[in-house]
Amino acid sequence: MRIEHDDENDVAYIYLVDRIGPGEAARQVVVEADGVPGEVILDLDERGVLLGLEILGASHVLRPETLATAAHEDDDE
Repeated sequence: MRIEHDDENDVAYIYLVDRIGPGEAARQVVVEADGVPGEVILDLDERGVLLGLEILGASHVLRPETLATAAHEDDDE
């Protein structure tokens, strides 16, 4: 499992697999919950297996120590 975080847009992605190939995430499911200040989107393959989670408003949903472990968009430069 690995986490990436885009600080500028406050979006995190949690990979549950090593790599997600083009088109492999065949379905996205939005998880909504009252009182949660962000949005979670589940990426599923064609069989319904969970590949990863996209979290909008990540700094409001994830603990700071979790985000501190994330790779950041500018880390690749």
